[in-house]
Amino acid sequence: MSYHFPEHLFFDKKHHVWCLPESDLLIRIGIDPLGLASLGDLAYLSLNPNGSEVIQGQPMGMLEAAKMTGELIAPVGGKIVERNQVVLQDPYQVNREPYGAGWLAVLESESWNEDSKQLVTGQDVDAWSQEELKRYREQGWID
Repeated sequence: MSYHFPEHLFFDKKHHVWCLPESDLLIRIGIDPLGLASLGDLAYLSLNPNGSEVIQGQPMGMLEAAKMTGELIAPVGGKIVERNQVVLQDPYQVNREPYGAGWLAVLESESWNEDSKQLVTGQDVDAWSQEELKRYREQGWID
């Protein structure tokens, strides 16, 4: 399996959640393919309700997958302003199109400029993703 990490996105280095700034305040988020491969097929997904405040590095939802159950960690702080109803009804959509129709939520983030400093983007994505692929293979989380 190949793993693609677009350089225009921002990635949470630990939790494999991506961010796409859509404006100065609105940030679309999802899970990257490597994170999904280590989880397996998503069977259940819940997100905090619209209007909920989330803090970078803190839970913003729950997920159940073939290989684990756990919390979805917010890559940046902000307020949930939109939840993807398609993936809430069919979580496997996240596995099918992690960068497309499988996005999770849109956050309104007034702390984006500061929070994004903790994320990897641009030319740094390739080196980070290669290290992560190596680490995941060594741990046996992916083939």
